Amino acid sequence: MIEKQSSNSRSQYIIDDGNSGLFKVARKAFVEQDVWQQEQARIFDRCWLYLGHESEVASPNDFVTRAIAGRNLIFNRDASGEVNAFYNTCTHRGAFVCREAKGSSKLFQCFYHGWVYSSEGKLIDQPGKTAYCENFNHDGSSNLARVERLESYRGLYFINFDRNAVSLDTYLGEVREYIDLVMDQAETRMEVVGGTQAYAIDANWKLLCENSIDGYHAVTTHATYLDYLSNTAGSMTNSDMWGAARQFGGGHAAIEYSAPWGRPVARHVAAWGEEGKKDLDAIMARLSQKYGEERARRIGLLNRNILIFPNLVLNDIMAITLRTFYPLSPDRMHVNAWALGPQEETSAMRERRLFNFLEFLGPGGFATPDDVEALEMCQRGYKNLRAVAWNDISKGMTREEPGTSDELQMRAFWRHWNSLMTAQEAAE
Repeated sequence: MIEKQSSNSRSQYIIDDGNSGLFKVARKAFVEQDVWQQEQARIFDRCWLYLGHESEVASPNDFVTRAIAGRNLIFNRDASGEVNAFYNTCTHRGAFVCREAKGSSKLFQCFYHGWVYSSEGKLIDQPGKTAYCENFNHDGSSNLARVERLESYRGLYFINFDRNAVSLDTYLGEVREYIDLVMDQAETRMEVVGGTQAYAIDANWKLLCENSIDGYHAVTTHATYLDYLSNTAGSMTNSDMWGAARQFGGGHAAIEYSAPWGRPVARHVAAWGEEGKKDLDAIMARLSQKYGEERARRIGLLNRNILIFPNLVLNDIMAITLRTFYPLSPDRMHVNAWALGPQEETSAMRERRLFNFLEFLGPGGFATPDDVEALEMCQRGYKNLRAVAWNDISKGMTREEPGTSDELQMRAFWRHWNSLMTAQEAAE
């Protein structure tokens, strides 16, 4: 793949020198309050942001409350089966109309003054209703406010606070191919397995964007896990980790690669025994019949770390995780993560999936504590930015076919981030 890049471009945030093969990012982008505030307006107020998965609101009247880019929202399926995204604020005096994290309800009632809304968001009752004018709310202005845009792709629901934004399909563009490779693993549909795993990291949110699609850090940061794999799956060679990096435009990027761990789709490991092999062979046979052998092997055997700009990570590796994260300040973020799996999979396969998820991807697994420590160390290191003002993200920039341990995918993120952050200045 020839890397798409700007030749010899420079802004206050990046140096993108295609002639010399150098790409640098200013460390002030990770620490300055002004940058964080501009990101809210130029990125989080304008980009499509992940809200939730269809399985979280599978039945009529199911709901989930969620904080997205500083807004408190209700994600629900109403009594008629339609999926909605409402602002979680009473139109009377502003209090939450839903204080639970999730559940099922035909109504949302504000506990402050008792205004009642249907699951469709309509105001249907008020204490002392006769004290209001006869035509109160005839125009619907006192119904729950809807988020400006709500669209979905393959069961993933996104919102956008800019009602003039392009469609979600247009926004996702070529990365839809990689989403399909994940979702096509299910014969019926995917579902969120269990609940939400929530934690905070004392680091800038963009560090987790980089980390999530970074194959370069694995050998050193996750050395303990790789030693564990060597002891359980046998010694590893370079051929065990071959792969490539991809960029899709719009800041979306991915790495796709082989690895020695078991995948609860079609890659067997000895620990799963003969019964596990039978289960995996059956899945591969079904995938091959439906998609052809070549695509089936890609779906079943290869791993993918996918970043959907700005802050949705879809990791399809030894298990599937959805992860999204929002900055609380320049040096702190809140993270939500969910395990994903085929709705129809057997209890034995679900057990293998969850073991893999918790072993590596969960908050207490091999990977997450290592990554959190690495990101927080970077953030602390940025206190020295007066002496060392730039990060280097040049690895593989001169290669025609960047690999998973190169940094093409991070450069794709940063180029788009920079274009959004400097668009006004460029126009002026």
